[in-house]
Amino acid sequence: MSAHQRARSAATTRRRPAFHRPLQALAALALAACAAGCSAAPPQTAAGADPASPHAPPVGYRSTVGPYTGYRPVDPAPWREQNDRIAPQP
Repeated sequence: MSAHQRARSAATTRRRPAFHRPLQALAALALAACAAGCSAAPPQTAAGADPASPHAPPVGYRSTVGPYTGYRPVDPAPWREQNDRIAPQP
């Protein structure tokens, strides 16, 4: 069979999808769900000491708003004086 005939044959033949029947797709999905449900639970990994242990280090309290500094709107200052104050001195 020549390459031309093979190309024509490949172009004209219709490929069937992997799951051409809904019942087969449903069965495959159910089988995959059962297999995933039977797997073992992953081992627990601890990032540090057990907090329920009496030998665990104490935990300190830090306020999240402790270092807050409030800023209120003020009237604008003259810009020329501000520029003169921060400009390099000659």
